[in-house]
Amino acid sequence: MSKQDQSDDEEGRTELPIERGFPIERVNEIAEKEGRAKQWYRPIYTMHKWWARRPGCLFRAIALYALLDDDMDPEDFEVYEPGRNQTLGSAGRTREDLAEKISEVDMEDPESLWEFYPKDVRVADKKVLDPFMGGGTSLVESSRFGAETVGVDLNPVAWFVTKKELEAGQTSVEELERAFEQVRDDVADEITQYYRTPCPNGDHEAREDHDADVMYNFWVKELDCVSCGHTVPLFKDYRVAKGRYDNDDKYNCLCPDCGAVTLVDDWQDDSECDDCGHEWVPEEGNVSRGGYYNCPECGQKESITDGIQEQGGYDLRLYAVEYYCEECDQQGLDKSAHKGYKQAEAADKRLFEEARREWQTRTDLHEYVPDEEIPPGHMTSERNPVFDHGYEEWTDLFNQRQLLSLAKLLRSINDISSDNLRELLLVAFSNTLCTNNEFTGYDQSYNKIQHLFKTNSFDPPQTPCEGNVWGATFGRGTFESIYDMVKSAVEYANAPTDRYIEDGETIETDEFAQPIGLDSEVYQDDMRNISAEDEYDAVITDPPYYDNIIYSEVADYFYVWQKILLEDEYPGFDREKTPRAESIVTNPYLDKTTDDFEHEMGEALSVVNDALKDDGVLAFTYHHSDEESWGELLQSLCETGFEVTATYPINSDLNKFIGGEAVSFDIVIVARPTDDRTPISWRRLRIDIRNELDDLQDALEEREDLKRGDMGVIEMGACFAEYSKHHGEVRRSGDIMTAKEAVEEIYGILQDDALGEDDVYLDLLREADPTYNNLNKLLRRSDSSEEELREKRLFRVDGDEFVLGDWRDEQRQAYVQSKVEDGNGDVTDLDRTHFLRYRYEHDKSTAEYLDRWSTDELQELCEGLADATGDGTYLKMLGLDATLAEFTE
Repeated sequence: MSKQDQSDDEEGRTELPIERGFPIERVNEIAEKEGRAKQWYRPIYTMHKWWARRPGCLFRAIALYALLDDDMDPEDFEVYEPGRNQTLGSAGRTREDLAEKISEVDMEDPESLWEFYPKDVRVADKKVLDPFMGGGTSLVESSRFGAETVGVDLNPVAWFVTKKELEAGQTSVEELERAFEQVRDDVADEITQYYRTPCPNGDHEAREDHDADVMYNFWVKELDCVSCGHTVPLFKDYRVAKGRYDNDDKYNCLCPDCGAVTLVDDWQDDSECDDCGHEWVPEEGNVSRGGYYNCPECGQKESITDGIQEQGGYDLRLYAVEYYCEECDQQGLDKSAHKGYKQAEAADKRLFEEARREWQTRTDLHEYVPDEEIPPGHMTSERNPVFDHGYEEWTDLFNQRQLLSLAKLLRSINDISSDNLRELLLVAFSNTLCTNNEFTGYDQSYNKIQHLFKTNSFDPPQTPCEGNVWGATFGRGTFESIYDMVKSAVEYANAPTDRYIEDGETIETDEFAQPIGLDSEVYQDDMRNISAEDEYDAVITDPPYYDNIIYSEVADYFYVWQKILLEDEYPGFDREKTPRAESIVTNPYLDKTTDDFEHEMGEALSVVNDALKDDGVLAFTYHHSDEESWGELLQSLCETGFEVTATYPINSDLNKFIGGEAVSFDIVIVARPTDDRTPISWRRLRIDIRNELDDLQDALEEREDLKRGDMGVIEMGACFAEYSKHHGEVRRSGDIMTAKEAVEEIYGILQDDALGEDDVYLDLLREADPTYNNLNKLLRRSDSSEEELREKRLFRVDGDEFVLGDWRDEQRQAYVQSKVEDGNGDVTDLDRTHFLRYRYEHDKSTAEYLDRWSTDELQELCEGLADATGDGTYLKMLGLDATLAEFTE
């Protein structure tokens, strides 16, 4: 009986392709590119910010390898060639070929199924659950296979974003475009009128001035010196932006004397202002490490947050503008003339004041901005204490021109009659908030505005950058450009494509006929309220990690704006903030500890187990950082009725892994429900693990593209698979081993993958008819030598007969007696065991020897011998109150 047949017979289920092998190399080479260009690979995931999204190609591969199995008939799935005139598969890629390829997947050749990755494969009667759907990647990818998908997330922002991703495939692009045009015609001019600036190329003397578009306004916070009262601008340095075009080797810097923006050769060295001749070093600003500012007049040093508290806030000064002039561009002026940086003028400051006054008088617009205070929490009170910087309400994160523009925009979106189109434009609006606030800085090296959550926290800059809310011809993160991303997502969702790599070249498929999101449902709820039993074929998810960022707190930033339009539409948008205490994550602010996380994750896994069919599969991504987290994960899975069947690395080059150093990486873990756990001794389990590793290593060595660190992750998964078959039933020295103890031992096995003398002997003992060839195979993985074992009379070859020496063998016993009674050299535990067994069988006293020799190691070895031989006498002679069944299957 083959190993697979045996497994199927014992477990009553078919081994899935994802358990036998996974195309790590192929997925990783796509994931690397997709991670840098999501907008081209899968624009659906650029509709709106969500944290820690896994690559779409990864979840597509997981679904392909988890939703197919050997028991499926060709009628259970269809294979289409992508393209407008979509046809059933041909040229070796038919449903019959797919059925054959499914059975060929193994660890040595996991890619037999990979050729169907870029094909439109549709599977019948499969149901997938993601109980921690987050940004919805697993649901989107599973829906593309025709599976019925159900998602749950506690966070209403995650629910809303995923809902719109799945509905995008049933949305008319033309209707969406008309809805956008309605908003544009309504408010675009009203907003952009406040983002104009006198073009520096105008002829002021001839009064032929004209305006250019503002791409970005540059602001600096200012505080007074606590000693002399001098106003101190909080510049870390005086860079505005890197030079462009012919000046890309220079930097635009602010002259601290006259306020001009001037080009300098080296911003870290002595420089001179082209306008006033002032000499300074642009690198030397007024802000130093640790959050201090220094007065340039008297040298006084003071904490920024202390200064804000003492002075009741800070002042903001507009000091520079980045502009683009379409008129000058059309006239043929050089790029450096029609697009660049300039000092903020009086006209720029007057325009802001006009916007501020309109905001103050337009009270009818105030209902379209949040009215909530920023709630205290870990992300706002401890990680980056925004309250120390003077921020109290969500509107404090925006200036008045931004609030005016955003309120006008949101009110106009609210006038869209179609619920679906209004909500898609709300998605665009919400994502626009990432770059239109006072918490975004400017990346001087790359000449673009930064993202609010570049550090996944609320990190107030001293020099905020204000973008053009609606948008100009150029500029990042404007509503117009974010809308274009949503439109691209809808186009993709209607007719998705895939990209893959062949012979080093990236190839994009034709459009798939099946849109995203058919037969999908999503719920905003605590996943522990899922009541389904024996319903889902697969749970594919990316669960929370215990020390992850607290999504509920950072998502509030979007939530308070979204709820303005959604509060009366959907449950979950009627609170001041998103759920906190129910989130399964450690939260120091709420005193939620690692123990709380483990307990709650255990509850979640129990729910998942109930929801899965008996032959279902759990496949999830996991961020691993150390041995302890492995132990916690394995313990949680095993305690909730799962056994691990495989693990695979994601984009990891873990050369340090085998050396035992702490490393951080992402993995895919595959687990199946189980009720059948059999007793075993640790000694025997260790041998089983080593034997499994031996077979696995032979297969992995054939995969030339697989890195050694990746092999280590796969090998770790194989070790976990062996352990989880026996969780709660693994005995060592009479005690039950915990999962964490097993992980510690498994680490040792992987780091020192050599069989000891006892392991070699026990493995031979377990063979019904051991041979010299068996010995040679074992010795290849051992620190022991044939000469040592022969010298200790542990084996000999008499003619054609291979003889394994035990306590009954005269030659072996003579060797042991000499060692023990004559003191002839070191005595091993195996020597002691054979010596004790001989005395026990001949009714000779063993007490004095047990008093001297009784150790956990000796007991563990006797357990292994009892297991290997089926002879409980090895336990009795030690006086153990245990039955053989406790150590054997």
